[in-house]
Amino acid sequence: MAAHAIQPLSNLTTSAIGLVLLTAGHLRGWPIPKGGSGQIAQALATYFQSLGGKIETNFYVESLQQLPSSHAVLFDITPRQLLKIAGHTFSPLYRWQLERYRYGMGIFKIDWALDAPIPFTDENCRNAGTLHLGNTLQEITDTEKLSSQGGYPEKPFVLLAQQSQYDPSRAPEGKHTAWAYCHVPNGSTRDRTEAIENQVERFAPGFKDRILARHVMNTAQVQEHNPNYIGGDINGGILDITQLFTRPALRFSPYRTSTKGLYICSSSTPPGGGRTWHVRLSCGPQGLTGRIPDSGKSDANSLSVSIGRGSVPENRCLSLL
Repeated sequence: MAAHAIQPLSNLTTSAIGLVLLTAGHLRGWPIPKGGSGQIAQALATYFQSLGGKIETNFYVESLQQLPSSHAVLFDITPRQLLKIAGHTFSPLYRWQLERYRYGMGIFKIDWALDAPIPFTDENCRNAGTLHLGNTLQEITDTEKLSSQGGYPEKPFVLLAQQSQYDPSRAPEGKHTAWAYCHVPNGSTRDRTEAIENQVERFAPGFKDRILARHVMNTAQVQEHNPNYIGGDINGGILDITQLFTRPALRFSPYRTSTKGLYICSSSTPPGGGRTWHVRLSCGPQGLTGRIPDSGKSDANSLSVSIGRGSVPENRCLSLL
């Protein structure tokens, strides 16, 4: 579980991340949304629109001048994009802090269409929705260290999900889907298809014979899919000891920038990415309540939310995933 930190397991913060994930699993399990995770975004968007909100897509924000007038702007992006959009308004110290922000390893991801379920030799694996393939702790430790050093292990740690086992809407009747990824050096374009599929085959002999089609993404394609994934880093920046609590900068409130009315609320802020967290903008002194801290105002139509590629006028406080 600690390997979700996407860094060497010898780093201090990895045990904390593993503990949080295991605790969540014991308390509530790891539920999956019927029809895919996009259904969660669609549900949130539908509710937001029911409140009178407006969502613009296919609109890449490159300048503050593109955004509507508002009391506050919330950026669901990483420091690199924030600097491009609003860096000229920041204090020298805050700009320097953002420029020093570091990104971690990327991922190589595969989606499969399968003729049948993955034939894991272990029954528990056949019945699991999410699996972590790595054999022994020492093997996982060694492969993650090698990947962080720019190497490519022959038997990488692989995170695999097979949700069609429990959600038949994800595949045609009698067929299945699955996806998996392994960690790779940031910005890597090396094809890791064979290494990942060999690792699955290792624990599920006959798996390759059940592949009908595949779609692969290297780190460049992952970033193209979502510009927040710099170099394929799906955590929004490395979650090591220097960036776990002080992301993206050392400040009393990490969500406030140095510019009045501008806030960052992405996975580049606590508690970080990769864990289905709510970054609640109603969390008292650490975020935004019904009163915008800098402006002292809370009337309608006072908030603009920049989510990667667009801006959203908003008339209430909201939670972002």
